[in-house]
Amino acid sequence: MRKLKLQVQISVDGYIAGPKSEMDWMMWDWDDGLKNYVVQLTEPVDTIVLGRKLADGFIPHWANVTKNQESPDLAFAKIMHEREKIVFTSTVTKADWHNTKLVNGDLKTEITKLKKQAGKDIIVYGGASFVSALIKEGLIDELYLFVNPTAIGSGMTIFKERTNLKFIEATSFDCGIVVLHYRPSK
Repeated sequence: MRKLKLQVQISVDGYIAGPKSEMDWMMWDWDDGLKNYVVQLTEPVDTIVLGRKLADGFIPHWANVTKNQESPDLAFAKIMHEREKIVFTSTVTKADWHNTKLVNGDLKTEITKLKKQAGKDIIVYGGASFVSALIKEGLIDELYLFVNPTAIGSGMTIFKERTNLKFIEATSFDCGIVVLHYRPSK
């Protein structure tokens, strides 16, 4: 069965956004080591799962980067643009984005079906509510928490209740981000 992997930036005090969805604290000046880590993380993935709110910015962003032949992120942008994208939404009925399918069914049922399909692993990017629902339903197989060297004091978290995790490894990067890799502890 395919694995569902979560990649998310998180503050050192456990938030993925500020109380008003602020994300200005996130580091995007990544060193080459972290960029290579992300490429290796996404290489065995052929499907990207997104919540609708994040998809609104995520999909157009990577599509625009592919148009800039001088971008240092061009190779990665092409991967993000070309991979199949599944967007969970209850409000949007038509996807104008490249290689994107909209899903509005039951989250657990739809993700379980997706994981049972033939193919490579699946990666999820999403906001607090969407990711929290995936965690609550026990659908995420691996968590990659990109811990930024910033504490923001309050905000939105993906952990709404006790969640036991099994530590796999920690990898630090020169830019200050530490990636904590976990699996759910059953």
